[in-house]
Amino acid sequence: MAIKNYKAPNSNAIVLTDKIRVSDYMVPRNRLITFSEDLRVVEAMEILVSNNISGAPVVDENDHLLGMISEGDCMKKIANSRYYNIPLHDQVVKEYMESIVETIEGETNIFDVAHMFCTSRRNRFPVMSGNKVVGQISRKDILKAALEIK
Repeated sequence: MAIKNYKAPNSNAIVLTDKIRVSDYMVPRNRLITFSEDLRVVEAMEILVSNNISGAPVVDENDHLLGMISEGDCMKKIANSRYYNIPLHDQVVKEYMESIVETIEGETNIFDVAHMFCTSRRNRFPVMSGNKVVGQISRKDILKAALEIK
């Protein structure tokens, strides 16, 4: 269900939206915050909070995707750890992350990804090239793209 073009209101110009790709709006790997699976979860929470992000990919040393960790994952574990009196300080990301992750490729049309966001409960998707993480796209990135073509 790709949107091929869009005619802006009060304009005779047609914007070809099939040329607007995820790779144009994603956070590239060199700027993307990622986590290792053996990082202490308390450190991951500190990084999430201090960088004002809600989640990030968990990767190995070769940038292969192992999972995603989010504020929601951490909050569930915090609630369980308090209920069952399990200390957080010795817990690692691997125990908290979501290991089944939907991914997309950089060449995916931005509007197809918008549709994916509408039909899933995800707030971000890792962007892959082969089996390596090359970036991440979030709902906010989609909104930025939409504002640029208005």
